[in-house]
Amino acid sequence: MSGFAGHRSVATVALVVRNYDEAVAWYVKRLGFALTDDVDLGDGKRWVTVTPQNGNGARLLLAEASDAAQASRIGNQTGGRVFLFLETDDFARDHRAMLANGVEFREAPRHEAYGTVAVFSDLYGNLWDLIEPKRLG
Repeated sequence: MSGFAGHRSVATVALVVRNYDEAVAWYVKRLGFALTDDVDLGDGKRWVTVTPQNGNGARLLLAEASDAAQASRIGNQTGGRVFLFLETDDFARDHRAMLANGVEFREAPRHEAYGTVAVFSDLYGNLWDLIEPKRLG
């Protein structure tokens, strides 16, 4: 691979939302995420990111829809497929906590060759996997 050196990573994923504040409240209260950025950009726009507490991986940029085309994608950015994967080191613990916080799971937990998983939806209907990957060794 010519021309690429050093460390690179996918750091931020944009998620189109209806309203900044309702999205922040849901991700912080229901999923236990931390609000990591909330910067006023002027003209009603903000740079708002959330991340799993004590986690690593990509941040979610909560991007408030600014027109009808963007608003039409809220809750279905991937055509009905699972969009994001929330990886955990303890599926049972996080599944219990999420249920207690009112997160809607679309299925019962299942054990697959790659780990324990269950699909849930966020406040807009985007599908996520809660997954504890099977570890080798």
